[in-house]
Amino acid sequence: MTDDELQALEERLGHVFADRSRVRLALTHRSSVARQSEHNETLEFLGDSVLGLAISELLLRAWPDANEGQLSKRRAALVNEASLAAKAEQLDLGPLIQLGRGEEKTGGRHKRSILADAYEAVLGAVFLDAGFPAAQAVVARDFALDVALPPVDDGEAKTRLQELTQRLFRAAPEYTLLRATGPDHAKDFETNVAIAGRVLGQGRGGSKKLAEQAAAKEALEALQGLVPGDALPEAGAPAGDDV
Repeated sequence: MTDDELQALEERLGHVFADRSRVRLALTHRSSVARQSEHNETLEFLGDSVLGLAISELLLRAWPDANEGQLSKRRAALVNEASLAAKAEQLDLGPLIQLGRGEEKTGGRHKRSILADAYEAVLGAVFLDAGFPAAQAVVARDFALDVALPPVDDGEAKTRLQELTQRLFRAAPEYTLLRATGPDHAKDFETNVAIAGRVLGQGRGGSKKLAEQAAAKEALEALQGLVPGDALPEAGAPAGDDV
């Protein structure tokens, strides 16, 4: 990572590092080095805790009347691999991650797991560099809109997904029934949903409608934080065949 690339990242983060070696380490994947002390997993561990605390504080401010269960569900919807990978893509971390040859060849820069880990590691680096307030400021900026949105009711997920995908991609969700199992009086349906041919959610339920709602809710979580012009997240699975 060049100094110019690092400066551009600092501008996107809103944080200038006193010790730039921290952010360089945060963007070093274990596949590229031999020793644990030289890659980002420890910073990722730290960043995960920092992120959880920062999101919890933001949620308490935004939803002071919510109970513990509601806040926990909301935090889980915000802090997951798909949403963190989306935040990493918004910061354009992918091209900056140092990868081993094998990960490079298999598209590691676009893998959700690697991007999500890099985002957490960068937060850990910010925390070590300037303390919790600096890391909290990064999280507050990245998640402000997500935290402010009301939780998705299961019964509204399909409608919310339709509205969101039209706004983001000018495309409608496409639902595919993967399988229906069990006796007629107690069938279990499994469905996925794709946007522009890319599967972003999968769900199960006692009816096709419930399975589609569950798939839509998962897709909404995958699209957390995206704005018009952003690319679709990496496909979670290949589209299934109709039953």
